[in-house]
Amino acid sequence: LIAHCERKQYCFAVLDAAAGQVDPTVDVRRTTHDSDYAAYYYPWITVADSRSGARRNLPPGGFVCGIYARSDIQRGVWKAPANEIVTGAVDLEFDIDQRKQEDLNPRGINVIRRLPGRGIRVWGARTISSDPQWRYVNVRRLLIFLEASIHRGMQWVVFEPNDQRLWARAKQTLTAFLRTQWRAGALMGAKEEEAFSVSVGRETMTEDDILNGRLIIEVGIAPVRPAEFIIFRIFQKTQEASN
Repeated sequence: LIAHCERKQYCFAVLDAAAGQVDPTVDVRRTTHDSDYAAYYYPWITVADSRSGARRNLPPGGFVCGIYARSDIQRGVWKAPANEIVTGAVDLEFDIDQRKQEDLNPRGINVIRRLPGRGIRVWGARTISSDPQWRYVNVRRLLIFLEASIHRGMQWVVFEPNDQRLWARAKQTLTAFLRTQWRAGALMGAKEEEAFSVSVGRETMTEDDILNGRLIIEVGIAPVRPAEFIIFRIFQKTQEASN
């Protein structure tokens, strides 16, 4: 599943702890895969049958995916999907206290906890990556959203010649899109220059790229702190590549 998400790039894996796992003391990154395209959740969640009232434990993944969707709609994909109520949960397979959570969290295990007066909540938003840049679920999912949106929104360039006019239009289009995301709260910074950057032209492409219709755009975004950019590249084919 993780390998699939890494290949597709626009997917994110939600992993379940094993049922009956009393003490998940292992480092998830060592037993599964060190990846920023996945997150691991523990423990299983107890629900009650709506007719009989009988209780059973279910893996947390489905609940977590629902929380991702709810948080995306209400707050935005850039908001960490943590401190979120687990709708439908009546109990947990195992209770996790603060001390245990502090032990599990650095190992890449997102704990689901029962909090007095606050219900059952997801209390972590880490990926299973050891890279500090990709430590948090919302950072990776924001990048997935931005890259996928840009890729879809730039399909029109396939009909255009790879020249300065195209570069100017592409930069204008991406700047407008990223400005909208910044104003919505997705990117950090008091000014646009601190929140994002867009480069396209001879600084991002070789002469061979230009002649063979390879449009390469370099984008920098600041999802955590102003002016601390994560850089990624967008590759698109232009008119020359179609001929």
